[in-house]
Amino acid sequence: MERYDLVYQLYDEYDTKTLREFQEFVDVFPAVDSRVALEHWQGATEELEERKDEIRSSFAAGETFAEIAARATRDQAFTALDLEAKYGRAVNVLVLDVDETLRSAGGTDNEIPRETLHLLTEFHEAGVPIVICTGQTLENVKGFAIQGLGSEIVHSGNLSIVYEAGTGVFTPGHGADTKQLLYEDLEEEIRTVFDDVRSRVLPEAPEELRRGCHLQGNEFNVTMKPNYETGSADAREIIDEALVYLIDLLADAVGGILANGEPEHEGDRTVDDETITDWTRAFYAAQDPEIRAVLESEGSYPDLAADAVPDTLTAILERIDVAYYEADAAEIGSLELNKVVGVERALDVLGVDDPFALVMGDSKSDLRVMQWVAANDAGIAAAPEHASQDTLEHVLETDELVFDRGKSVDVLRTVYALNRLARLS
Repeated sequence: MERYDLVYQLYDEYDTKTLREFQEFVDVFPAVDSRVALEHWQGATEELEERKDEIRSSFAAGETFAEIAARATRDQAFTALDLEAKYGRAVNVLVLDVDETLRSAGGTDNEIPRETLHLLTEFHEAGVPIVICTGQTLENVKGFAIQGLGSEIVHSGNLSIVYEAGTGVFTPGHGADTKQLLYEDLEEEIRTVFDDVRSRVLPEAPEELRRGCHLQGNEFNVTMKPNYETGSADAREIIDEALVYLIDLLADAVGGILANGEPEHEGDRTVDDETITDWTRAFYAAQDPEIRAVLESEGSYPDLAADAVPDTLTAILERIDVAYYEADAAEIGSLELNKVVGVERALDVLGVDDPFALVMGDSKSDLRVMQWVAANDAGIAAAPEHASQDTLEHVLETDELVFDRGKSVDVLRTVYALNRLARLS
């Protein structure tokens, strides 16, 4: 209990709140060409160091406790102690989702907060690799990563981007391993299904869907996004319609493979369209209660049990993921290419042989990574309070690292304290 007693002493005897305010001001103070502003920043820096010196001189591990007090609240510090006692090791890689995790349309104006970006640079400088793990396209992720973290970090060789939920991995500075197109390893049959769906998804969509949705510029996945504000009632309505349309289009493409060994074209169907559509709807409804709820609300839920789906159809559908993100996106992806596969490849390129990761995310695709690290004793998981139900349940059942919307920095501060404490061991 000695370390707990020291942390009690730290937060009881010192004004850590003011210390953190000075630290945050010094960290995120904008670069301005003003002598007065620079003098103000310099004065705050000197005051910060004086307050840290008081702590440094009072504890045997003074530097550690000074830095913890300057970054973490009392609750965050005690959570870090509990994590260190439970796992006995530091986090050695960050695996981070972006949308609705690092940034939030409702909490951070869809920007990654400056304090979050600064703390990520602190981890980078401490030698902790960063894996950005997202459903977004590579170009989108590269853009905001360079803008937020800087080109030096992005191209440092210690950062990797798992994009389109695992269809590709981009790790600058690693020669032939810099960009890996994982979807190229899929069997031709599956790639043919995706090519067929992608070529038809917008041209054959009902007029209302063509007006209300656009196709995300993916390399492989087929993702329909709303032409309305994410989270709005209009976005929810159009994405619900898009989900049903995508499932039916997928059924048609897979039916063509089963019937002819090649994508179907109008007029050459030899398999009952309606039956395959109902089977496919039943299959995905059984996989995900959110999908079932949408199918029911759209009047598209079939009166079929999932075990009625023929094995030949199931064998293909079990390899294809249909994802639904309420009022945000409807997507078809490969279950053989998910964030877990992408993260494993990223860790291999980065040389992280014995990972103990912090996995932060809000969706079912992030949950798969969380479950993977839990099954392999390879890390801890954190999620925002508005995460999907299954994701939130997993986090609450493990280490309860739930944070408020737009406040991912709170968990990063906890892990910062954990890593400092782990050094003492």
